[in-house]
Amino acid sequence: MAPTEAFAPAKINLTLHVTGQRADGYHLLDSLVVFAGVGDVLRVAPADEMSLRVTGPMAAGVPEDARNLCWKAAEAFGAPVHIELEKHLPAAAGIGGGSSDAAAVLRAMETIYGRPFSGDALRLGADVPVCLLAHAARMSGIGVQVLPLSQPPMDAVLVNPGVAVSTPAVFRALRSRDNPPMTDWPLDGRSDSTLAWLRTMRNDLEPPAIGVQPVIGRVLTALDEEGADLARMSGSGATCFGLFPDGGAAAAAARLRAAHPGWWVAATTLT
Repeated sequence: MAPTEAFAPAKINLTLHVTGQRADGYHLLDSLVVFAGVGDVLRVAPADEMSLRVTGPMAAGVPEDARNLCWKAAEAFGAPVHIELEKHLPAAAGIGGGSSDAAAVLRAMETIYGRPFSGDALRLGADVPVCLLAHAARMSGIGVQVLPLSQPPMDAVLVNPGVAVSTPAVFRALRSRDNPPMTDWPLDGRSDSTLAWLRTMRNDLEPPAIGVQPVIGRVLTALDEEGADLARMSGSGATCFGLFPDGGAAAAAARLRAAHPGWWVAATTLT
């Protein structure tokens, strides 16, 4: 049987409001999540025993055993498979790479075995439920509440400066854990309305992440200087995004690559 291929798009938090913390330590979030046209590629095939091979330009350091979330996802589905993960997204980057990979494995296995995943996706990680949808959504609570949204496509540049950011370290540096949620999403479907609304929203993890990795601030400045309509960090960092007018993303990405050859830069569309 030929392997079943699945795409694992980068997950981008256009907003990320930290609205509280439960007694068990889990943080409550309110986030507008979209997905990029760049990502990892998974190829999954039935096998007698579990195995995982990682290839691609970002393969270095990615485990090929049960520590990998792809492996855990396959075990949660309940069947042994061989997984090939072609890694294009940087790790520990605030764009849900591991969660999106795990969700892609689950989607591939649903196709292979002709049945839906019956487990608890949240047990694999807070971002896995929204990554299973892989479509614009409002994600709230600890990640289990996912409301699909209609999102006009946005041209964007993603930039990661090549530093890993510890999510626990960012949350430890967060001063307030009880912040206002998002306001109502504009319903007219217009890109300019969406952009105006986004400018009034936040990523509450951006200031503490800059404190942990100051280079994030330099990335945001570089995106602003390239003419981004909005520059913001995704997730807990260090990847940032810039939203650009139609046709402006590719040229901005080329200039950023030339000026910062050590940065990971991708022009893409967010949906």
